[in-house]
Amino acid sequence: MPRLALYALVVCALAVVAAVFSFAQGNLIGIVWVLLAGLSSNMAWFYLKRARATAEEQAQG
Repeated sequence: MPRLALYALVVCALAVVAAVFSFAQGNLIGIVWVLLAGLSSNMAWFYLKRARATAEEQAQG
């Protein structure tokens, strides 16, 4: 797994935990944490797909 994808997944997991705690305390700032979790999730998928495409390209060429 690429390092950037791993970092993005860690950020995603931490953002989800922060969102749960924020909503549990009644803070609406949890919305920001949910958005950050979505962004970091998309970044993780992007880095994983890019690494797979690069690996396939190197295997073919």
